[in-house]
Amino acid sequence: MLQLTRRQLGGLVLAAAAKPLRLSAATNLDDTLSGGIQRRGIPALTAMVATADNALYTGAFGKRTAEGSGIRPDTIFRIASMTKAITTTAAMQLVEQGKLSLTVPASQYLPELGNLQVLHGFDSAGKPILRPAKRQVALHHLMTHTSGFVYPTWDEDLARYDKATGNAQPPGAVAPLTPLMFEPGTQWQYGTGIDWTGKIVEKVSGLTLEEYFQRNILGPLGMKDTTFIFPQSKFDRLVSSYRRHKDGTLKEDAIAMPEPPKQYNGGGGLYSTAPDYIRFMQMILRKGKSAEGRQILHPKTVAMMSANQIGAVNVHKMKSTDPAVSADVDMHPGAADKYTFGFLMNPIAYEGGRSAGSLAWAGVENTFYWIDPRRNLCAVIMMQFFPFVDAQAVGMLHDFEQAVYATLKA
Repeated sequence: MLQLTRRQLGGLVLAAAAKPLRLSAATNLDDTLSGGIQRRGIPALTAMVATADNALYTGAFGKRTAEGSGIRPDTIFRIASMTKAITTTAAMQLVEQGKLSLTVPASQYLPELGNLQVLHGFDSAGKPILRPAKRQVALHHLMTHTSGFVYPTWDEDLARYDKATGNAQPPGAVAPLTPLMFEPGTQWQYGTGIDWTGKIVEKVSGLTLEEYFQRNILGPLGMKDTTFIFPQSKFDRLVSSYRRHKDGTLKEDAIAMPEPPKQYNGGGGLYSTAPDYIRFMQMILRKGKSAEGRQILHPKTVAMMSANQIGAVNVHKMKSTDPAVSADVDMHPGAADKYTFGFLMNPIAYEGGRSAGSLAWAGVENTFYWIDPRRNLCAVIMMQFFPFVDAQAVGMLHDFEQAVYATLKA
């Protein structure tokens, strides 16, 4: 339900212009979300909006399972690639400490990242043509998706390579050592670079990602429900996952206690809640500080994580090779967005939505977030079904974002 009050709003300040935010009585986020899931056939969602210091809105609609009780704000979701920003935060902490470099060859930390090969198509018999990479992969490339490591879900060449070589990656596995699809630093393509970043964090820190995250990020931020290892005690808070079938209906997967992972994947695999992820985003808005004032990241590091790190290269539309997992992805149609360390960044404002310079990403089961430093605002909406960027999920995200900015009227 809506949690904005005139007293709260009176103290909020825009980052770019010192004007108080006011509540527009014309928009009701509860109606947008509750009506949206009914109209769009979405089983359940949670959503939150916050400034750096205050939660402004919390909503939870639908059922945790098809036959179960109603969803709650602290319902737990599989957040998939929303893990990536946390892995990037871990790596940047180690950069701050001088234990990692953004620019040296990543093979200094993981020798297997030396002597990589680039795929140059296929011969007449369908055999992959591989040639040694001319440039070494660095941590900078891995964290910006410019390494050449890609996902087969959105890359036809790697999907063909996997089929030709039997190199298919099991769901949830940490990325295998595939060829690069292009020379490092020359293109942007969403992929497994942050899987490898996670392996580097483990190697350099001497900790598993679960241990590192809990000690240095999740614990200090009070993210008590965020973990790779799902506890039995919280099973009654885990939401069901659904898949869209060929007839257009969403069908529920049988819900079961998740098995502990055999490996920790920096590219995905965390369980979390909307309130927990808001705490992480608020840390970014506070330039690296927790609510209690602990410096998780230095302000200069947050500035780097908020700035274009891919130069003249642009983030582009991603064409799906597996419609059951993802539709074609175009996060900001018509715009030339950029990528930072950990986030998608839009140099141009969304019409009726987030400001220019906002930071965002998502998880493959349709969890989405954005951080708007200019408006001192962050928001998250969590759904749980495949395929990624399903038309109804994207429509719900759009309606939510439009309602948030209509509600917060300068």
